[in-house]
Amino acid sequence: MTTTSPTQERAPRTAGARSFEARRAALAGVVAIPVTPFAEDGSVDPDTYRALLRRLLDGGITTLTPNGNTGEFYALTPSERRLVTELTVEEAGDRAAILVGVGHDVPTAVASARHARDLGAQMVMVHQPVHPYVSQSGWVDYHRAIAEAVPELGVVPYLRNAQLTGARLAELADACPNVIGVKYAVPDAARFAAFARDAGLERFVWVAGLAEPYAPSYFSAGATGFTSGLVNVAPSVSLTMLEALRSGDYPTAMKVWEQIRRFEELRAANGSANNVTVVKEALSSLGLCRREVRPPSRPLPESERAEVAAIAAGWSI
Repeated sequence: MTTTSPTQERAPRTAGARSFEARRAALAGVVAIPVTPFAEDGSVDPDTYRALLRRLLDGGITTLTPNGNTGEFYALTPSERRLVTELTVEEAGDRAAILVGVGHDVPTAVASARHARDLGAQMVMVHQPVHPYVSQSGWVDYHRAIAEAVPELGVVPYLRNAQLTGARLAELADACPNVIGVKYAVPDAARFAAFARDAGLERFVWVAGLAEPYAPSYFSAGATGFTSGLVNVAPSVSLTMLEALRSGDYPTAMKVWEQIRRFEELRAANGSANNVTVVKEALSSLGLCRREVRPPSRPLPESERAEVAAIAAGWSI
């Protein structure tokens, strides 16, 4: 016999939230985080960025997150973040749902969210607050201020705080029915399972925010989508894992997991120091963009580039 928490006994979605069904569906898949390519002079390279977006779209990706962490959100200037959003919306057209990363202080996040809305984006992902002192009620206040400023948009908190309780997320959604999904990026599948059930498993779309390495375990606990930076390199690999997870074919999903394991280990090493670096190095090896990243990231040394190139070359791209 199963039991439900008081949170789960609430109506899963309000009438207002039901208007977001298409956006909820867009989150239940591969949520791609495009890289932001830089030109030789260090500026954002619009033509290369558009080409990388077309490659994702042609590869079957239908949800894009400009200004995500793989896009070096914190290393971009405000005008560059606006440019990336504009390029993504324009290039994708009606081929993909756009989930724009926003963050920093509340006025900056609200301005970015409104900019995204005015361009025609459907959703915003609110980056984890980087303030060193985050209270649980303050977390709710921060996200509520942003969500209330753009009631037309679906809002997806990017959750990396292991101290936050599911009840706090439910509190936020009670006030803001446009909070429709969660990018959950705490590296603990058991904690995720409990958090999702405390917040309301059916109330939100749960996106495994630590990408393919965590997708199988998080799907088994209730996630229906996962983010991906690897998808920039090999869209078919990410989509193969998604198809397997959707059908409950965990042996096939784990074969993909084994295939991408070393690549993701390189990205995660040393506190994810080379998370974006490895992706850009793989793209560089394929002739798709320059390898340069911005500080505090750093390009791979020459001695480590061959392994990344070999991995990328070995995938069916």
